[in-house]
Amino acid sequence: MKAFVLAAGFGTRLRPLTEHLPKPLVPVMNIPGLFYTFALLKQAGITEIICNIHHHAEQIRRFIEESRLPGLCITFSEEPSILGTGGGLKRCEPLLKGGDFLLVNSDIITDIDFRALIEQHRRSQRAGTLCLYETPEAASIGMVGIEGELVRDFAGRRGTGIESSFIYTGSAVFSPEIFRHLETGFSSIVETGFYGLVERNTLGYHPHRGLWQDIGTLESYLRANLDTPAVPDRLGAILEHALGMRPHRIAPDARIASDASITHSVIGSGCVIGKGCRVQRSVLLPGTVVEAGTVVEDSVADQYGATLVKPKPAARNIIMEQNQ
Repeated sequence: MKAFVLAAGFGTRLRPLTEHLPKPLVPVMNIPGLFYTFALLKQAGITEIICNIHHHAEQIRRFIEESRLPGLCITFSEEPSILGTGGGLKRCEPLLKGGDFLLVNSDIITDIDFRALIEQHRRSQRAGTLCLYETPEAASIGMVGIEGELVRDFAGRRGTGIESSFIYTGSAVFSPEIFRHLETGFSSIVETGFYGLVERNTLGYHPHRGLWQDIGTLESYLRANLDTPAVPDRLGAILEHALGMRPHRIAPDARIASDASITHSVIGSGCVIGKGCRVQRSVLLPGTVVEAGTVVEDSVADQYGATLVKPKPAARNIIMEQNQ
């Protein structure tokens, strides 16, 4: 089975960080977020991956090629004009129409068992199977309406009135039938592919009960780096076995003054932290320089001078279009 990974988005919710760094390469505990997805795919025996790219496309392509990820065959679909989640997938129909395939968003950190998801899909003999996650925040994020074993609605957009405590994880398995409903040009996979399968009573679901963390906002990105023990504890072994790398808080080549204070933070490769600095509950992306005497707290900082202070939690609707 092949996998299609959505990695073309602009990362608008993480600006200005993503003005210089593509969202799929924004690191979580010093490992590019996209690599967590690659490791899970390889663990599930999926080694043929199609990755759509647009924003900072050449940077993504070059980084992945230079990383020489073992045992993976990655094909890039570069979009001169961004095509959205639906159009991007439709463009790759010739590469995927030979059989069922897995679709994964690139802005999530999770331990979804892709083998179990695929097995559920095959048992159901339906055209599509969405991986769903139960959370008390479903109403604010965007609940998926389910009825029996079928998906019926998305955030109430179809007017069914069906409520649930489940959200879409950004992972799914589809048969080539979904291509009948997709559109060329910019389009949403929800309003084309998903709706098309719902109308034909052939979109099912598989519940995931483990780790699932969106990393598309500053708040969720900090949480994944600082407050999610499963990232190093559970995903670390998977990454090491699949790709030969492991999440870590402080890069070995970071230069930190002897009197600087680092508390519950992640320090990237090539960072320089001057004398008397205090870094607390923050993430410093690779190459960040913190001048002597500076206090960085509850923030994400990069080498281009962007320092974003953690905002207060707010209601978010990120149900499907996480690839923004």
